[in-house]
Amino acid sequence: MIVTLIVICEVGFWVLLAAGLATRYLLRMPRTGLALLLCEPLLEVVLLVVTAIDLKNGADPSWKHGLAALYIGYTVGHGHRTVKWLDGHAAHRFGGAPPPARPPRYGMARARHEGRIWLGSVTAAAVASVLLLLAIGYVGDDGNTDSLSGWILVAWRTAGIHGLIALSYAIRPKKAPAGEPESAVPARDPQDVPDLLVRRPGKDEEQV
Repeated sequence: MIVTLIVICEVGFWVLLAAGLATRYLLRMPRTGLALLLCEPLLEVVLLVVTAIDLKNGADPSWKHGLAALYIGYTVGHGHRTVKWLDGHAAHRFGGAPPPARPPRYGMARARHEGRIWLGSVTAAAVASVLLLLAIGYVGDDGNTDSLSGWILVAWRTAGIHGLIALSYAIRPKKAPAGEPESAVPARDPQDVPDLLVRRPGKDEEQV
């Protein structure tokens, strides 16, 4: 059941994301679209509650519970970046915003960019570890928690490998070709851009 719920949460994440962006930019209802986007963390709450209930009902701790913790951690560490990236492209395509800046490709600007992404992986590992430790304490001596402890090592091993990859960009930064800047010029925040919403108010604006 836990694996099925993880799949449902993953599908629900993308469904809510698509619905939120479509409502925000296609239907010109930014408040409703934002409300849909803010519902996404509820999926992780549901997964967390069901996992706890499963353990409470006597289920043996297994890789399924560890995978659930890693999924929640990944969503906390990287989900907001995914939403922001897609929101920027939706704002450009449907809201009249300038195209979002591409991530830097060269030099220390690229290294800093990779470092910020790596911090998301550290956050993911930390969140997953906290959830797994809580699960271990919740089960106590009544069950075998070795599988949960193993997932903590998996989380930090993954973050460590990602950290080495990010560090490689700082140790050997790639040089930009002559005449090409190391970092892209950042676009304006797409939330500040859609003037079309002012000239052509949607349903949300008409109700204000």
